[in-house]
Amino acid sequence: MKFYSLNNTAPEVSFDIAVVNGIAPDKGLYFPEEIKPLPSSFFEKIESLSNEEIAFTAIQQFVSGLVPDNVLKDILKEVLDFEFPIVEITPNIGTLELFHGPTMAFKDVGARFMAQCLGYFSRSSKNKITVLVATSGDTGGAVANGFLGVKGVNVVILYPSGKVSDIQERQLTTLGQNIKALEVEGTFDDCQAMVKNAFLDKDLLAHMKLTSANSINVARWLPQLFYFLFAYKQAKSKGKEIIFSVPSGNFGNICAGLVAQRLGMPVNHFIAATNVNDTVPQFMSTKEYSPKPSKATISNAMDVGDPSNFIRIRHLFKDNFEELEKNLSSYSFDDNQTKEALKEIYSLNGYIADPHGAVGYLGLKKYQTQYPNTYGIFLETAHPVKFLDIVEETLSEKLEIPAQIKKVMGKTKKSIQISNYEGLKNFLLKS
Repeated sequence: MKFYSLNNTAPEVSFDIAVVNGIAPDKGLYFPEEIKPLPSSFFEKIESLSNEEIAFTAIQQFVSGLVPDNVLKDILKEVLDFEFPIVEITPNIGTLELFHGPTMAFKDVGARFMAQCLGYFSRSSKNKITVLVATSGDTGGAVANGFLGVKGVNVVILYPSGKVSDIQERQLTTLGQNIKALEVEGTFDDCQAMVKNAFLDKDLLAHMKLTSANSINVARWLPQLFYFLFAYKQAKSKGKEIIFSVPSGNFGNICAGLVAQRLGMPVNHFIAATNVNDTVPQFMSTKEYSPKPSKATISNAMDVGDPSNFIRIRHLFKDNFEELEKNLSSYSFDDNQTKEALKEIYSLNGYIADPHGAVGYLGLKKYQTQYPNTYGIFLETAHPVKFLDIVEETLSEKLEIPAQIKKVMGKTKKSIQISNYEGLKNFLLKS
């Protein structure tokens, strides 16, 4: 399968080139030339399939010819070595836990899949690839863990100083080896702008091969469709219409869900729940896309003012707003509402959510006021311990620290401070 740029002025490329490039030469995001629906029998018998079988069937068309089936199966076996359970909150609401991986965040799957693919594609190359990634929270730790020790690959992570949680910061600054962390004086949007500038810098590109591990990269973005298929497998027996509410920042996760829908998954509606960074909720209300500077919140991984992947969502629906509106709703919520949601979820059955999951819950509740006869699944994208202070203070409960987090708690942070693009460029040229 070929991938083309959404800016439409760059050559079509194969999956491996799209992964290595990260972003197309014309600054556009790559998109698959087609999304072939899976046979209806796949969804009819999905309960009998393992997660690895589901993932293999779903992703095969996108990597066919570049990743042999036996290699793809080995990659998926390593990537999907943990559970993705739905925990019931009420008879009409469940949460899909995506935090049982090594860094306790949903991005573990995409980061590990991309690391394995990039390692496979560069296995015979003598030239090193530098993975350049901006993070608003969990991406950095997941990418750092996924690429740690991968031969032929160096990783440089940019994160906004003081705007990620202590645990998130430790997960991306303490690993060493081929992982370097740059602490940026600014916001996530500043970090993301620096990464995009680097991909357009001819001087830099003459010196090194760069790729991205943000969800703009197809190998990070597409595997996230697995979550929705795993959830459908578990919730199918409920006998109600299934809807998903996805806490959304850069909109890669919900975009992958919409790709799962295009594959034939019988789910008709998705909710993009955001914090006060409400560019997409405003668009869905006004039809005007007006990105704005991001604002810091307690759900920091969603502090994105100009979500990169929303252009992919619009492209999926051929920029037909009426069609998009049939399949997607979007609502925003502030920190006070998020804290109240944490308390409400806890009061229902003792479940402790994280702030991002709480925003997803709020989006679901708002949608279900109009459509109560649905089974709603909100995505719990990170373990609540990653937002320890906020969750403990809000719920007046002490959280147990999981083993994955204990591993980084005692390690020393190592980061390099930069304040502008020149700082990034100088670091890369010297590295």
